[in-house]
Amino acid sequence: MTKKTILITGATDGIGKDAAFRLAKLGHEVLPHGRSETKLKSLCAELEAITGANVLSFRADLSETKAVRSLVDEVKERAPKLDVLLNNAGVFATSKPKTEEGLDVRFAVNTIAPFMLTEGLSDHLHQEARIVNISSAAQARVDPSALFAAPRLSDGAAYAQSKLALMMWTNRLASLESGQRLYVSVNPASMLGTKMVKDAFGVNGGDIGVGGDILCRAAVSDEFAGKQGAYYDNDAKAFGPPHEDALDTQRCSEILESLRSGLARLAQ
Repeated sequence: MTKKTILITGATDGIGKDAAFRLAKLGHEVLPHGRSETKLKSLCAELEAITGANVLSFRADLSETKAVRSLVDEVKERAPKLDVLLNNAGVFATSKPKTEEGLDVRFAVNTIAPFMLTEGLSDHLHQEARIVNISSAAQARVDPSALFAAPRLSDGAAYAQSKLALMMWTNRLASLESGQRLYVSVNPASMLGTKMVKDAFGVNGGDIGVGGDILCRAAVSDEFAGKQGAYYDNDAKAFGPPHEDALDTQRCSEILESLRSGLARLAQ
């Protein structure tokens, strides 16, 4: 087995944390990201007990584009080149749906931040790196104007649109890829027992390990090799078709261009 260096966003809870442990136990170098310094320190201590080596971690609030830009710079400065970027962090229900920049927090965290990390770390990703983006079975047609605004969408609508938008730019970058980097989207399974599900729906949910396992497999297993732009649906336990818009080149291109132009405006 070749040791991989893997950056995981949202690694201090839920399926991200489960995947971090699985990958560390397989001998890979896990670089966890989180928003809470306390949770990060606790996670690093647990990972170091498994690996016997110091764990490099990163703290950032992914709802803030300035913080994501700083995270990109910090990863480039402190971390070795990456073999896997696992964009796992996500938001569903929140008491503060609007960010200080005027964005819907679901689009900010679920769509924009992973895009910024993928683009910003492009030259820090190995030529055969994998970009694994965690989507959802919840997918709804995207209003492009919602990407950089805070329309009055329900939690479910904002989440479903943000997750489809994530898949759409993933698929567009996959179609433009001229090298060996792999872009894939994964639905880790519906209603797992994560904090997000418990807070949003008030239910315990299913085994988190189901999601952690597929994240681990998507990151390093041979079953994902050559699956450029593919969508893995862990509810069906198989690769399958996403929402039709994720297969529409024109619509995917529009989302990609909306992201790039919107971020350019925010950076001014």
